[in-house]
Parts: sequence; C-alpha cells; structure tokens
Amino acid sequence: MELFHAIYNLLWGDLITIPLPEGSSLGLSLLVLILVPAGIIFTIRTRFLPFRLFPEMIRVTLENHKKAEREGISGVQALIVSTACRVGMGNLVGVVAAISAGGAGAVFWMWVIALIGSSTAFVEATLAQLYKEKDPLYGGYRGGPAYYIHHLFIKKESKRKHSVLAVLFAVSGLICWCGISQVIGNSISSSFENAFHIPPIYSTIFLVAIGAFIVLRKNMTVKVLDIIVPIMAACYFFITIFIIVKNAGQLPAVFERIFAEAFGFRQVVGGGIGAVIMNGAKRGLFSNEAGSGSAPCAAAAADVSHPAKSGLLQALGVFIDTLVICSCSAMIMLLTPEGMTKGLEGMDLLQTAMQYHLGEFGVIFIAVILWLFSFSTFLGILFYARPNVAYLFGDNWLSQTLYKMLALVMLFVGGLAAYQFVWELGDLGVGLMTVFNMAALILLAPKALTSLRDYEKNVMKKK
Repeated sequence: MELFHAIYNLLWGDLITIPLPEGSSLGLSLLVLILVPAGIIFTIRTRFLPFRLFPEMIRVTLENHKKAEREGISGVQALIVSTACRVGMGNLVGVVAAISAGGAGAVFWMWVIALIGSSTAFVEATLAQLYKEKDPLYGGYRGGPAYYIHHLFIKKESKRKHSVLAVLFAVSGLICWCGISQVIGNSISSSFENAFHIPPIYSTIFLVAIGAFIVLRKNMTVKVLDIIVPIMAACYFFITIFIIVKNAGQLPAVFERIFAEAFGFRQVVGGGIGAVIMNGAKRGLFSNEAGSGSAPCAAAAADVSHPAKSGLLQALGVFIDTLVICSCSAMIMLLTPEGMTKGLEGMDLLQTAMQYHLGEFGVIFIAVILWLFSFSTFLGILFYARPNVAYLFGDNWLSQTLYKMLALVMLFVGGLAAYQFVWELGDLGVGLMTVFNMAALILLAPKALTSLRDYEKNVMKKK
C-alpha cells in the first residue's frame, strides 16, 4: 500500500509548485508536466493542425464511409467508440467539480487544453494505424500503444513476443478499465436512486444484465454504440442549446465571467489563480484522454484509406468531447443563479441546475443521460481491452471472456458500494498508461508527422 500511494502521489500529486502573487501557487503534477509540453510541441510540429486542418477533419467525418470490401469498422465508427469513452461521467460531474473548485475561469483553460490535446490525439491515432495488425478473433484490425511500443523496442526479425514497456501499458490499461467499471456502476445506481428512488440492487442487476448481453456477443458492441452515442450526444447538445437560448440575455455576462476569472486580477489577488488554471487543465486533459493511450485502441481498428485520416478523426473527437459536451455542462451550471448551487457539489449540483432550468424533467433527463454516458463508456472500455488482452495472453476466447466477466463483476460491485481504493486504482492505471504511452509518442512522433505530410501532399492536394 505504501508503494501504491507513493506511485499515485508521484503521478497525481504536485511534483513542482510555482509560487504566484498574493500567496497563490500553481501545483504541477507529473502527468501535467508530460502532457502539456508534449501537446504544445506536437501542435507546433504539426503546424497548428487543430486550427489549420479543422475543415479537413469535418470533411473526413462527412465523407462516404460505406465500403463493401471493408475489413472491420470504419473510421467514423472508431470515432464513435472513442467518443463513447471520452464522453462519460467526467463530462457531467467532472466539469461541475472543476468549476466548483476553480471558478468559471477553469472553463477557458479546459478549452485551451483541448486545442493542445487534439494534436496529441492525432499523433497517437496515426501511430495506431501505422502499426495495426489483423485481428484473427474479431475480424478486421487491432492495435494501440501496446503494439506500437512493441515495434519500437522489438525488431521484426526478433522471436520475442512481448516488450516490457508494452506489457506494462497493457496491464495498466486493464487495471484502469476495471476500476472505471466500478465507478460507472456506482454513478448509475446513485443517480437512479436520487432521481427515481430505485434501490441500487435493482438498477445494478438491470445494468449488468444488459451489459453482459452486449459485451459477451462477438461484434455487438460497435453496433450498439453506433446507435447510443449520436443520440445521447445530440440530446444533451440540443437541450443545452434550448437552455442557452432561453437564457440568452445572460450569455454576455457568462462569457465575461469566464474570461475575467481565467486571467482576472481578483483571482490573482485572492490567491486562486493556480486553482483556476489547474482545475481547467486537469479536466481538459483527462476528459479528452489525449495522450493516455485509450483512444488509439479504437483508432487502430478502423479500416481507412490513409493512416492520417484516423488521426484527424480522433483529433476531432477531442473537440467533440471538450469544446462541445464539456462546454454544455459548463453552460448549464454557469446559467444557474449561484445562490441555488452554493454548498452543493457533484451530481446534486448538476441535478439542481437542471431542475432550475427544466423543472422535474431536468432531474429525470440528467439521470437518463448519465446512464447513457456511463453505459456507453463501459461498452467502449471493453472494446479498448480487446487488443490489450490479446497482446498479453494471445488470441483465445477464454482470456477475452474472462476479462469481460471480471469487468461485469466490478460493474456489479460498484453499483452496490463505492470502494475508494478501486477508484484510486483506476486513476493509477490511467496515470501509468499515460506515462508509458507518452514515452513512445515522443520517440515515434516523426512517423506520424511523415504520414501527415504524405496525406497533405498526395491526398488533400488531389481533391
């Protein structure tokens, strides 16, 4: 346990503290020190891809993806799977927590981190495509960080089946996704108990039964996500647009508050500017997952005509997660009178805000949307687990099924009780994944940049 907490604090604790005026300070964790500078470097080296190629991201998303001879899933389906995982509980409760702790200014820094993170997402998704391989169990392709890390350290002619760093990434991922399964179970049962007074045992049994029916069937996960994700994202987006239009007169004041508190004199003098920056930065980094190595597990499965296309789609996924969905949660909260939400936090705060805007319907809506967000995340992380289980244990249905059963057990346990250690284990897993993945990205980035140049020269210019 001492070793566990030492590693946890190294990853998530303040490794460096920068003093700021009026007694404030800016604490930087190891993960922030890795992800933010790397994201800035990738943004510069891709020649500001998030701004320069945003129209191309939209074009690739909207192009005809119907292909009779396709092996596996399309690029857009891979985007839907990764969006299912990015758009989870963190987009609801996590954003609320960031604003509660860091003020409205945290929203601005969340946006900034999303722009930086999209370049990182491009690099890791493109690498996943470059090093993908055929999937003999599920059909189509598989890959991700475990595979490009393997090729980084193990030569093709070598008979070694595993790289130490790739094994560490895969194990960290499987630990992380088990921990997240428990968090999902607890979040759903709690929200349904608050909204509908349904005892956790009933909502949990229902959740696990549906989950088992989907994930234990060969290729049903992507088909279900194809339906759930666009519907849930569109519903949440349009409800937010309705709330914004209804409160249009308050918008100038809300945006003024966001920008004022992001750089404001009051925050500096009050000693809170560090909290503003870090809460926005951390929410942006760990909501869009750029750099953690999760989304490349979906990106590798896509059958696309050029590796950079998958990178562009996943870069767009960061925009969808942070600039759209997270901003929706921020607007719902910031358009609510501060007096109504004072002293509240988490789901209670969000449900109160929705009740203010939409009455009892708002409370029911947020409970249902949380169920959809969380359940789609569960389906998505089990899709992520497939290539990592295969890398560790080989191509066999036994290991695949056993991991799915373990995740279902964790989902059930989480629905009945919250175990802080398991939650922290999930955080530890994603932290280690990020460290191992970023080490490989920094070394392999030139491969992704070469692919980008080839795409711009030989694909974009021909259109």
